[in-house]
Amino acid sequence: MGGAPDSKPKSAPSHSKDEEYLSCVIPKRIAIFEAIKSEQISHRRSISGDPIKITLLDGTVKEGRKWETTPFDIAKQISKGLASNALISQVNGVLWDMSRALEGDCELKLFTFDSDEGRDTFWHSSAHILGQALEMEYGCKLCIGPCTTRGEGFYYDAFYGELGLNEDHFKQIESVALKAVAEKQPFERIEVSRNQALEMFSENGFKIEIIKDLPEDKTITVYRCGPLVDLCRGPHIPNTSFAKAFACLKVMCVCNFQASSAYWRGNKDRESLQRVYGISYPDSKRLKEYIARIEEAKKYDHRLLGVKQELFFCHPLSPGSWFFLPHGGRIYNKLMDFIKAQYKERGYHEVFSPTMYNMQLWETSGHAANYKENMFVFEVEKQEFGLKPMNCPGHCLMFEHRVRSYRVDGFAELPLRFADFGVLHRNEASGALTGLTRVRRFQQDDAHIFCRESQIKDEVMGVLDFINYAYNIFGFTYDLKLSTRPDKYLGDPETWDKAEAALTDALNQSGKPWEINEGDGAFYGPKIDISVSDALNRKFQCATLQLDFQLPSRFDLSYSAEDEAKRERPVMIHRAILGSVERMFAILLEHYKGKWPFWLSPRQAIVCPVSEKSQPYALKVRDQIHQAGYYVDVDTTDRKIQKKVREAQLAQYNFILVVGEEEANTGQVSVRVRDKGDHSVMSMEDLLSFFKSETAAFH
Repeated sequence: MGGAPDSKPKSAPSHSKDEEYLSCVIPKRIAIFEAIKSEQISHRRSISGDPIKITLLDGTVKEGRKWETTPFDIAKQISKGLASNALISQVNGVLWDMSRALEGDCELKLFTFDSDEGRDTFWHSSAHILGQALEMEYGCKLCIGPCTTRGEGFYYDAFYGELGLNEDHFKQIESVALKAVAEKQPFERIEVSRNQALEMFSENGFKIEIIKDLPEDKTITVYRCGPLVDLCRGPHIPNTSFAKAFACLKVMCVCNFQASSAYWRGNKDRESLQRVYGISYPDSKRLKEYIARIEEAKKYDHRLLGVKQELFFCHPLSPGSWFFLPHGGRIYNKLMDFIKAQYKERGYHEVFSPTMYNMQLWETSGHAANYKENMFVFEVEKQEFGLKPMNCPGHCLMFEHRVRSYRVDGFAELPLRFADFGVLHRNEASGALTGLTRVRRFQQDDAHIFCRESQIKDEVMGVLDFINYAYNIFGFTYDLKLSTRPDKYLGDPETWDKAEAALTDALNQSGKPWEINEGDGAFYGPKIDISVSDALNRKFQCATLQLDFQLPSRFDLSYSAEDEAKRERPVMIHRAILGSVERMFAILLEHYKGKWPFWLSPRQAIVCPVSEKSQPYALKVRDQIHQAGYYVDVDTTDRKIQKKVREAQLAQYNFILVVGEEEANTGQVSVRVRDKGDHSVMSMEDLLSFFKSETAAFH
């Protein structure tokens, strides 16, 4: 991350760029863009003018003209302040540029930076500013440049040939980006045919691949800001200067960039790309706060704390598969035991399924066609097998292995809740592996619920309650979003409508605020997206709640209904609370800043004898606590007691139990809390009772 400039500023590293490529490509793309834009403007003028009605969120109706009136025009009618701050609009549920003409009667929403829609668009547009700087400065071949899935910032992947970017390049990149911001370049949009797109980007093989992979009936859009003409579905903010404070952040930098390696389309056999990450804000205050958060987060990187606390490590002989040491294993098991205890309370059945399957299973599920490159595939006795990357197809086999009924021997068989901690493997590219958060071998608190359509609402409410219970204990806050039917989907609209209504009812009854994410559901069913925020105010996607109409159909799953002659198709709900246990481990380690709560701690207590005389009593105390089921150690070194206490605090023991001759004579311990200087004297009986209550309360 960037910060204040060095006391001795470094000059920008020398580099060569393909000037011939730039002098040919940039004018050509701009010429094609402007010609198409001119044609489209002329056409729209010829069909514009009919009156339209624009309905706002509060029910107010504004008058406009078809193919003339823009969301920006409506914002100006509402208030000057809104017109100055609105970044993006939504027209009939579709995100829409502020400068794009409305095409008919519509419902209109306007978003500023304080909304998810506004922030995502702001950072997506910032990626284009970054892309412009990279292309103009280095003559690189741009690939893709979105806002990040984490919800803060953006990146751009590009191919630089032999040039390797490093931190010395960043100031020059920022300088060129600042120039684009100062020029107040408008973001302009055109629609192009497939042939026009192929001609426009003929010199960039990466863009050509993207274009050729688009469906034949897909509307292709291209955006321009300044010299950058880029293949992009949009939408974008009105112009590059919309983040008004950028000009004031020269010391802190307009954008703070970091480079990392990636492969084109995640294929290690393809070109090695370089990914430049960025962050930008509308004002210097928010950027400074972000930088401070990032610097704070660096101190608590799970990869550093994990080694320091002897929890886990990774070895080059098994990249992406982590070794959990004894203390790390304690936490890992406690997380799983925490979930398993709830399974008993909530009616889940823990099952165990194979780790590898014949590829016929993945062909039935559809993963062979859509996910095979992310699987570990190998030959066994001249047949193709794969390590499972997820549990759901195996659970479908478990459901279908015998005849199912809505009721068996007078008891309801549905809903049927299968829970599985089976080991999963995904063939992530080596350049994508990131600590415990992106791995090749992991376990999930994976569960699949098979239920009737009429049971969806109750099952979803049960999962939401489970999520709320767990995340409250972890100290997370979280957001809920309902993602609804996309343009391309499986099944009939009526089934989708029923499912979405059931999810809506469940969300309403949960008592938690939620938002709707129109058209962002998976093609096989609507879903509820859950993003958690940790103590450092970072967002993560952990829990999963996904309805699936496809897999039950692909596996021809059915159960007998009230009329036994009638077979009905179950609905499948994919559900996880922790998600990947490895990933949740990393998130919690950073969330707690290495200071594990007592119930989850691998080092709950340590007994520190004052002198050699009190060691026998210290060992006796240790044994009593151990037999009660807690993790306890004893420091029998000859160090001074002050040194023992200090070392115990640094090792993050929750409670430090000091014992001397007086404690030995009275059967007591002097209890010190990890981060507090005071202490109290307790009997062993009271201490164990206290530990029990702390554990029960998840403290």
